[in-house]
Amino acid sequence: MDVLSDVVAFMRCGRPTATRFSWRAPWGVRFRTTPGSAGFQLVLRGSCWLISPDGEPVPLSVGDLVFVPHGDSYGLTDDPERPLVEADCGAHDELYGSAATGGTGAETVILSGGYRIDLDRTHPILSSLPSVIHLPATLGSHPELRAAVELLAAEIEDPRSGADIVVSSLLEMVQLYVLRAYYDTQDEPCTLSGWSAALADPAIGRALDAVHRDPAHHWTVEELGARAGMSRAGFARRFAALVGQPPLAYLTWWRLVNGARMLRESDASVAEVAERMGYASEFAFGNAFKREFGVPPGRFRRSPAVA
Repeated sequence: MDVLSDVVAFMRCGRPTATRFSWRAPWGVRFRTTPGSAGFQLVLRGSCWLISPDGEPVPLSVGDLVFVPHGDSYGLTDDPERPLVEADCGAHDELYGSAATGGTGAETVILSGGYRIDLDRTHPILSSLPSVIHLPATLGSHPELRAAVELLAAEIEDPRSGADIVVSSLLEMVQLYVLRAYYDTQDEPCTLSGWSAALADPAIGRALDAVHRDPAHHWTVEELGARAGMSRAGFARRFAALVGQPPLAYLTWWRLVNGARMLRESDASVAEVAERMGYASEFAFGNAFKREFGVPPGRFRRSPAVA
């Protein structure tokens, strides 16, 4: 996998959901803070207002997409002055469906998608994203994203045989296309910072790709620097500046969180997990794991996931 695909697949848990909402004026809903979730809202018909976490209303029209990566609270309404009521999302946790609510006035149709994030294995790329990403429907922009959401909306409106797989696959595509579109709309590469710059930097990207493809390999800073085509010192400085931690610290963290995923999702023994993650012994893996997660691997495996 490339790094972005790897990270998204790594963080997600459960299955995504999608609902086609029909709102008729007057209406106004607030989505409460939901840790361990991410989601998008796409305006299919009509218009509305986004009440963002900082309280500033943002007008939305057909084709506008809003992505909320951290599960922060926000609102949608036909009138920014209207009091908001809490959205009843519990009734819409099936894979896909439709719902209608509001009054008898002008209609706004919104496609809503939701994803579950495993809080035990969140990646720093997630924390680098803003609380709300707004992708306006600029003519000709992000054609792959537009095509995916049009297919998703059509499948939900008129589901046919195989709809479960089609909807799930399209929701995965939309999430990746949203993140790709966000990074594409950032400033020029020379002014990027953090993970935006790390993903856009060919040299650091090659090193990250090497770590993600083979975390069990006994990488050295020299080897990774060679992959990046940089000197050891120059690579180490640039990697730490963009990724937020030194190369080998990131490698260790990536090994441990992947080991944690294997403990939860497979029957592999702790010794097998240790070996697959590049540790010389179960003891060494257990000590490193406890430093990172606060509990030994066996206890972690028995504890419920946080999401």
